[in-house]
Amino acid sequence: LHMGKTMKEDLTVVAKYIKQLYPPEFNVFSIYAELYHNYFASQAKKNAESHLEDKDIYLLLSWVHNFYPKEMRKDHALAMELDKVKLGSLLPSSLSKELEKKYLDSEEITVKNSLSRCLDKEIQRWKEDKEPEKLNGHFQSELLGIFVIQSIYSGQKRAEDISKAVGEELSRRLLKELPAFLRSYRDAFEDFKEKSKKYRYYKPILIANINNCWNFR
Repeated sequence: LHMGKTMKEDLTVVAKYIKQLYPPEFNVFSIYAELYHNYFASQAKKNAESHLEDKDIYLLLSWVHNFYPKEMRKDHALAMELDKVKLGSLLPSSLSKELEKKYLDSEEITVKNSLSRCLDKEIQRWKEDKEPEKLNGHFQSELLGIFVIQSIYSGQKRAEDISKAVGEELSRRLLKELPAFLRSYRDAFEDFKEKSKKYRYYKPILIANINNCWNFR
C-alpha cells in the first residue's frame, strides 16, 4: 500500500510539474514510470516467490489484477501518460497463473469443508429433536438453506473481485461441489426419515427440509 501510494503520488508530481522542465525527447515521465514499475514488480515477484498465506495470495492477486492496473494506472491524472508507456503486469504470467491455481485450490477446499461442517451441524440438530426455526412463518433451516448458498456465493464473489477469469474458474469448480453436497444432504435426510419417525418434531423437521429445496433450486 505504501509503495503504491508513493508511486501514484510521485508520478502525479512528475506529470504535472517535472516533465515540463525537460525537452520532450527526454521522455522524463516514461523514465520515472518504468523505474517505479520495475521496482514495484520486483517486490511483487519477490513476495510471490516466498511462502504466502491464503489471505496474502488473495491480496497480491488483487494488486496484480485490480488495484495496480485499474485504480492506480487509470487514475485521471496519470492514465493518459501511462497509456503511452505500456508498463505491463506486476507479475510474469506464469507466476500469476501459479498463484491463481493456489488460490483456487485453497478456496475450493475452504468452501467444501464449510459445506461439510454445515451439514454435520444440521444433522446434529435433527438428532436433538428440536423444533426448527421459522422464516416468514414457515419451518426452514436457516443454517442449511441460507448458509450453504451464501458460502458458495461469497466464494464466487471473492474470486470475481480478482478477475473475471478467476471467478469463472471457481464457479466451475464449485458447481461440481454443490451436487456432491446435495447428494450427501439427500442421503442424510433419507436416513433421518427412516430412523426417526418417533421424534416429537419429526414432521416439522421434514417440512423444514422440504422448504429448503426451493432455495437450493
